[in-house]
Amino acid sequence: MASTNPNDFKFIREIPEGDDLERHVCTDCGWIHYENPKIVVGSVVTYEDKFLLCRRAIEPRKGFWTLPAGFMEQKETTEEGAAREAWEEAEAKIIVEDLLAIYNVTHISQVQIMYRAHLEAPEYKPGKESLEVDLFAWDEIPWDQLAFPTVVWALHQYRDVKGQKHIAPFGNATGDLYKQSFEMLTR
Repeated sequence: MASTNPNDFKFIREIPEGDDLERHVCTDCGWIHYENPKIVVGSVVTYEDKFLLCRRAIEPRKGFWTLPAGFMEQKETTEEGAAREAWEEAEAKIIVEDLLAIYNVTHISQVQIMYRAHLEAPEYKPGKESLEVDLFAWDEIPWDQLAFPTVVWALHQYRDVKGQKHIAPFGNATGDLYKQSFEMLTR
């Protein structure tokens, strides 16, 4: 059986026949190694009227606060991935409720899928990827210390639909929220 491990091949970048995008193509056999966007899954986790945030112990943006989120693993659903990430980052058992948003972060080739979720109980502690974890009331959120624009978007979009049973998922922020999220992160 032929190998499908990209490390077993010598690649050049070219546009394969029948394609219109440049790809990594093996010079020996013509096998094409496709590079596709990464999927990030996470959630806005609440307990009563507070939000669960994690201070990152890893780069990028080490030391800044984020929502529990990370790359999907093989053979898991997006909901399973969001629950796993909450456990890995905050040792928090969550109930995933529904889809909050899908963000296209094209400059880093990511699709971020965010859910609304809540803690089963107010039990949490830093996981291996977090320096600290805590629950914050809206007015206590360290807005100037949030790690990524999508964290700002998800928190605001969550608040916009708080209490609504059925929602249409959000997409990338636009207008003032988009502008403010980048201004917050560059102060």
